[in-house]
Amino acid sequence: MKVKSNGSGTITRADIEAKLRAIRDGLEPVGEQAKTGVMAVLPVVVAVVVMAAYLAGKRKGQKRRAVIEIRRI
Repeated sequence: MKVKSNGSGTITRADIEAKLRAIRDGLEPVGEQAKTGVMAVLPVVVAVVVMAAYLAGKRKGQKRRAVIEIRRI
């Protein structure tokens, strides 16, 4: 990896800022793609969680059959 400097052999603040700006500009499109993917999957995950909660509640709320004994006296 070559380090570009201003020619005097020292690295200045401007050199560091320029390198960081180049790195940031290269990473921003990747971050935007990741956000787009998450935003596409998020509604599906929410729907699955809501359905699971609904089905769990429906199963929990089912009434059990009552056993009734009738005796003649």
